[in-house]
Order: sequence, then structure tokens, then C-alpha cells
Amino acid sequence: MTIDNPKTPTVALGTWAWGDSGETGNGYFGSSLTQAGLEEVADKAHAAGFTLWDTAIVYGMGRSETVLGEVLKRYARSDYQLSTKFTPQAAGTGDDPVADMLEQSLARLGTDYIDLYWIHNPADVARWTPHLIPLLKSGKVKHVGVSNHNLSEIELANQILGEAGFRVEAIQNHYSLLYRSSEDAGILDYCRNHGILFFAYMVLEQGALSGKYSPENPLPEGSNRAETYNGMLPQLKALTDKLASIGQSQGAAAPDVATAWAIAKGTTPIIGVTKPDHVEGLVRAGSITLTADEIAELEALADAANVNTRGWWEQEM
Repeated sequence: MTIDNPKTPTVALGTWAWGDSGETGNGYFGSSLTQAGLEEVADKAHAAGFTLWDTAIVYGMGRSETVLGEVLKRYARSDYQLSTKFTPQAAGTGDDPVADMLEQSLARLGTDYIDLYWIHNPADVARWTPHLIPLLKSGKVKHVGVSNHNLSEIELANQILGEAGFRVEAIQNHYSLLYRSSEDAGILDYCRNHGILFFAYMVLEQGALSGKYSPENPLPEGSNRAETYNGMLPQLKALTDKLASIGQSQGAAAPDVATAWAIAKGTTPIIGVTKPDHVEGLVRAGSITLTADEIAELEALADAANVNTRGWWEQEM
């Protein structure tokens, strides 16, 4: 029996930074996120019709899931969808580490099922993928996907699930104007041909494509983001200027255009939301229509920047 496709959201809400401890040097953004502040973000997202929340057990080693579970208590479970992940690199030593990690996630999130459950990084596809099947059969997991897998790993996972009457329903990879490896490797085409949703993370490259930063106004020193991106800011200026100018003509800002580009490419961007105005940007992004010429020009400027933003945890696609 195959299950219905998960609903295709325009945008998914990312909560990686919700795992931030808030202590400078020990968080992702050194921000002090409060429950009240995040409830305001959630209310704004809810009102705008954004209902899919993406988290993972390794975001702040459980903090992100715990905070998200608390914030979402204010809504009926049928009003939102949860996406979380099994990370092989953090697997326990029990008989069924996948089921064990899922139980931890369910407890933190305060729910008895997950709408979309992922294998976070490939470690041993033949070993881990079969563990998803009993979870699908039990109803504790409604849909499954794989993240950071290359095409041959995706095909193997699909074959393993297919033998049990299920399938890979979603792919989640790093995909942005600056990092199009999933497109170059044929993964986007594979998704289109097989009716698989493609979720794009790091669409804004941790703020480097937000237009907020420049060689004169770099990312905050002392952060990992600064270390990764500050040296690239001179090369990115032409691209972020173009994002800003397209945005201006549509009453939007640079990050909204970068997000709209990912939507135009047939993907569902996962955008981190820590402030209410992030949600306003997502509303604007959903209403931007980019012409083929604008898409081509943005991609040409991105290619000309000639930077590599592959994360340390990511394999070549």
C-alpha cells in the first residue's frame, strides 16, 4: 500500500537556530531566543498559512525539538506538520536505534506521530533504511525522506522502501544560488520524474545572501558563519546587489528573492525563522514571480562569484 503524498508547502519553517543555547560562542547565532518571542513567530507563521516545521534531534542536541514542542502546544496537532530526523552519527547502541531516536523526538515534541521523518545523513543506506518500514507501518511516521544523500544512495533507499510498498517521498539537501550540486547531479530531475518533494536548506547561506552583509558590514566576528562567509563577501556583492534590485522592483528584499528563486526551481525552501519579520519575508517570497531572464542572470552572477559553500558535514553530490 502506498501512502498519499505529503502536502506540498511553498516554504517549510526551519528551527535549527532554536537549538541555540543563547550563550555567546555556544550558539548558532549568539541570539537570545525567548519562548514568548518564538510564540510570536509561530503565531505569525500560523496566520500566514505556513504549517510545516522542520527540526532534528541534533539541533542543539534536543533543545530545538523541546522548544518547538512547547511553542506548538498552543495549536491543535492537526493544524501543523512536523519534520524531524534520525541522525546515524548520533545513533544509540540499542537493538533498534532508529525507533529509539524517534521515541525521544516524539517525547520532546509532545506528539505521538511525525508527519515527515528523515534519515539525516547517509552512513550505511542498506543498514538504516529498512528501520523506517516498521515505523511507517505503525503510523508513528506518516512519510519518509532522506537528507544529504547522493543520487545512488537515494535510488538504493527507494528500492529498499519499494520492496515493502513504500517509497522515498522527499529529499532534503543544501541548495542555494551558490550551491547547486543537487541540480548538477541530476537529483532535482530525479525528484521531478518520481514525484518526490525536494526541500532546499541553506537557501540564504546563513544570511550571506540576505543582502544585510557586505565587506564593510561583515557577519558578526567570532561566529562560525563569519569564518565561513566573510571572506566571500566581496565576490558576493554583485549577486546580492542584483537580488536587492529585483526585490525593490517587487516591493521585497534580497532574501525574499533568493527564496523565490528556490521556489521557482521547483523546490520547497526551508527557511530559518527566529523573528516575526522573517515570516513577513516568506509571505513576500511566495508572491514574487521571477522571469526566466532574471533566473538566468542570478545564476550567472552566482557562478561568477565562484565560491564553494559546501558544509563540512556534506559529501560531494
